[in-house]
Amino acid sequence: MCGIAGWVVRQDGRPREDPAVAEAMAGAMACRGPDEQGVRGGRHVTLVHTRMAVIDLLGGRQPMAADESEDPAATLTYCGEIYNAAELRSDLAGRGHRFRTRSDTEVVLRAYLEWGERCPERLEGMFAFAVWDARTRSLFLARDRFGVKPLYYAETGDGLVFGSEPKALLVHPDVSPEVDLDGLRVLFSMARAPGECVYRSLSDLPPAHTLRFGPDGRLSLRRYWQLEARPHEEDLAGTVATVRGLLESSVARELVSDVPLSVLLSGGLDSSTVAALAARALADGDGGPVRTTTVTYSGYGDNFQPDLVRSAPDSPYARAVAEHIGAEHLEIELTTADLIDPVARRTVLRAQDVPAPFGDMDTSTYQAFAGVRLHSKVALTGESADEIFGGYSWVHIPDLAHEEQFPWVAFEQWHPGTRRGLGQGLLSPAFKDRLDMGSYYAERYAQAMARIPRLPREGEEERRAREICDLHLTHWLPRLLERNDRLSMVSGLEVRVPFCDHRLVQYAYNIPWAMKTFDGREKSVLRAAARDLLPERVLDRPKAPFPVSQDATYTKALHQELTEVLADPASPVLPLLDLEAARAVVAREGGADLQDWLHRMNVEMVLQVDAWLRELGGDVEL
Repeated sequence: MCGIAGWVVRQDGRPREDPAVAEAMAGAMACRGPDEQGVRGGRHVTLVHTRMAVIDLLGGRQPMAADESEDPAATLTYCGEIYNAAELRSDLAGRGHRFRTRSDTEVVLRAYLEWGERCPERLEGMFAFAVWDARTRSLFLARDRFGVKPLYYAETGDGLVFGSEPKALLVHPDVSPEVDLDGLRVLFSMARAPGECVYRSLSDLPPAHTLRFGPDGRLSLRRYWQLEARPHEEDLAGTVATVRGLLESSVARELVSDVPLSVLLSGGLDSSTVAALAARALADGDGGPVRTTTVTYSGYGDNFQPDLVRSAPDSPYARAVAEHIGAEHLEIELTTADLIDPVARRTVLRAQDVPAPFGDMDTSTYQAFAGVRLHSKVALTGESADEIFGGYSWVHIPDLAHEEQFPWVAFEQWHPGTRRGLGQGLLSPAFKDRLDMGSYYAERYAQAMARIPRLPREGEEERRAREICDLHLTHWLPRLLERNDRLSMVSGLEVRVPFCDHRLVQYAYNIPWAMKTFDGREKSVLRAAARDLLPERVLDRPKAPFPVSQDATYTKALHQELTEVLADPASPVLPLLDLEAARAVVAREGGADLQDWLHRMNVEMVLQVDAWLRELGGDVEL
C-alpha cells in the first residue's frame, strides 16, 4: 500500500517546480510508504509517491511512466490492490500492450492508456490513483467504489493539489488549514456526506468517482459506478450458495501477496468467516496455515462485564475458531498503560488528521495493527459485513430503524451517554446552537434519501431495509474504512476488506430483508453461508463491536488529563465547552455512567480536540 500526492498547474498558469514542496509532501506520507519514495515532475505537474511494497517488490516503483521518453504519454502514481490484475493483464496483452513488470501498478497504467477515464469501471479492488496524461495535458484522479483508499484534492488559484491524506496537501504553500463552522459540523458528524472535509479548502473525492483537471483549469467530476435496485430472483438456498461463492472468490483473490499475510480475528461471525475461507484457500494452494491475530486487554476476560452491545469477551471465541481451522494464532494483550500512552494517542490523532471520539478503540486498533505488522505486512478483516447483511443493533429496533433520520444517529439520541451527540456531551449549549447538528443531519439525510434507487411496488419494510443498507454504505462505512486505512498505514500494515467486493455488495443489496433475517436474527444469510465452516458457538454468538477497556484506571487517567486541560487558561478547547458540566465529570469519583464507554467518549473527544487545536496552528472558527 502507498501514499500518493502532487499538483498540477493549468497551461497558462505560473509553472511550479519545487523539489522542497514535493519532499515535504512525501515526508507527510512517509508512514504510508516506508519502503521507498519517488518524485517525477516538470513545469506544470509533479507526482509524488511513497511505497509500501506488497506485489512485485522490485518492479513496481513509482511514479511509473508509460515509456522511457522525456515526455511519456502518461505517468501514474497509485495506491491500492487490483484483484483482477491477472485477467486485465491478459486482456491488455491481447490488445498489444507490453509489460515490463509483474505489478498491478503497470496494469492500472496500461488500463488507462487503453480505456481512458472509463478504466476504473474495469478495476476490481481498492485503489486511488492519479495519471498525468501528456497527450491531453490533463490530470486524472480516480477512487474505488467504496472509498477503501482515501483521496483528497484542493483547487488553487491556477491549479489543483491532491493527496492520500489532508496532511500531504496542507504542507503545500497554496493550501490553507482553515476550518470554518461547516468544517466543525463535519468534524462532529457521524454521517459525513461523500465529498465533505473538515478543512475548508479540501474536498474528499467521493467513492466511485473520477475527476479530470483539464489544461484550461476546468474540473470534470464523474460517477462511474453505483448500486442498483434489482428484483431478487433466487430462493433461500440459492441465495446462500451465491453468497458463499462470492465470498470464496473475494477472499481467495485478496490472498495474493508477495509478503506475509494474516487475518484479524475477533471471533465474531464476519472475521471468522474470512479466516475460515482463507484457511481453506491457502490449504488448497499449499500455502500453509493461515495466521490469525486477536486483540484483548489485560484482565479483560476475568473481569468482563456485559454492556449494551457486548455480551462476552472476544478471545475465547477467536481461540475456538483458530483451533477449528488450524490457524497459527496470536493474541495481542494490551495494558491500560498502552492505552493511555501519550505517544500512542498522539500518533493516532496525527494519523487521522482530525479528532475522533473513539479513544481507546482507536488506540488499541493502532496498537493491534502494529502488533500484526511484526509478523505480517498484509491483513484481511471482516469490515462491512454488518452494513450489507444487517448486523447493527439499531437496524433491529423498530422505533429507531423507522425514524426519519440516520438510524445510528437515532441510536445516539436514545442512549443517555450520547443524547447530545456522540462525543458532544461536554460542548457548551451556545456552541451546540451554532453547530445546529440537527439541521445538518436533516439536510444530509434528505440528500441521501433522494438518491437511493427504488423498486416499483416495494413493500414498506423492504423499502426501509434497502434505505438503511444504502445509508450505511454511503454515510457510515466510509468513516470506518478511513479509520482502518489511517491506523493501519501508520503501523506499516496493508488492510484488505473482502466484504467490500462490489459484486458481493451489489448482490447482497438486493436480498430481501425477510430473507436476510429468515432465522429471526441478524445476518441470517451470512450465518447460513458459513454454517459448515465454523464452530456452533461462534455461529450462534450475537454481534459484538470492537472491545473497549473496562479498567477504571483508564477512565481516571482521562479525567486527570481533562482536569489539567480545564486548569490551563490557554487550553484552546475551553471556548467550546460547558465548563460546569466538564468540572462536574472530573469531580465525581465513581458512578457506572462515568465508566460507560459511550459516556467516556465525551471526555475522549474534548481531549482530542484540545490536542488537535494545539497542533493545527491554523485558523479555526470557534
